[in-house]
Amino acid sequence: MDKLRSMEIFVAVVDAGNFTAAAARFNLSPVMVGKHIAQLEATLGARLLTRTTRRQSLTEIGVQYVEQCRAILAQIAAAERGAEAMRSVPRGRLRITASTSFGNEWLAPALTDYLRLHPEVSVDLNLNDRMVDMVDEGYDAAIRIGAPADSGMIARPLRPYTMAICASPGYLKARGMPRTPGDLAQHECLDFVVGDVGVSWRLQSVHGKRPLQPSRFRANSGQALRQAALHDFGIVMQAEVLLAQDIAAGRLVPILSSHLPAPRPMNVIYPRDRRATPKLTTFIDFIVERLGPAASLPLASSA
Repeated sequence: MDKLRSMEIFVAVVDAGNFTAAAARFNLSPVMVGKHIAQLEATLGARLLTRTTRRQSLTEIGVQYVEQCRAILAQIAAAERGAEAMRSVPRGRLRITASTSFGNEWLAPALTDYLRLHPEVSVDLNLNDRMVDMVDEGYDAAIRIGAPADSGMIARPLRPYTMAICASPGYLKARGMPRTPGDLAQHECLDFVVGDVGVSWRLQSVHGKRPLQPSRFRANSGQALRQAALHDFGIVMQAEVLLAQDIAAGRLVPILSSHLPAPRPMNVIYPRDRRATPKLTTFIDFIVERLGPAASLPLASSA
């Protein structure tokens, strides 16, 4: 028998004063109520009730045990109410991870609007350029660049992740405008680094992909490379979302647009869970609407 059910019936017997009234409450027979009480007594190795033909009363152990049963049942009821509230209203903490450039430029501003819509939700945002294990590290959702590979996750498409190649007007005035990928060998090309390994530029050219010579300026931060380009040092190839505001303001000039790497798919990934909480489902719907395939780049002026 279900011990919690037996506890509920025992408390009902005590409150009602007899087996018959308790049986009616649970739609059971008095005999079945008696079996639940007997099972509890067998488990405890002690009598809980003393019954006569006219009345029933609690034993000393029964007095103590019924109060413990009340406390346990109250905690369970509170837990169920809390779970029900979590299922009905978005609340609680969301843990989200995304790549650094996308997270800084697109996701963080969008999250502030999401949090204004849902004041009982809070967000922990972790930005890095490694592939995290969502389950082991406890993330609710991730924004990932590239084709989704984990069949245990659901992927909702976002705007494709496009690149841009840019240089400042000052740099181009001093060094000239490259017209073909081959011209880049005569320029300062700023390289992105993952760990200690440089990610060499590979551009679409007439004869396929062309790797560049090693860069004199390498960094593991797209923002650092952007700043170097803004200070007239070289040519940067980074995510379009990172450079869009500078392009719109004329601080950086797009070059070699016909030789850019192909756009990469980007998705919001989350566990395949049919009973997802409102905090997760509302976040997914919000992000897909705000940053989905048809989303425009944010071009508001930056500080």
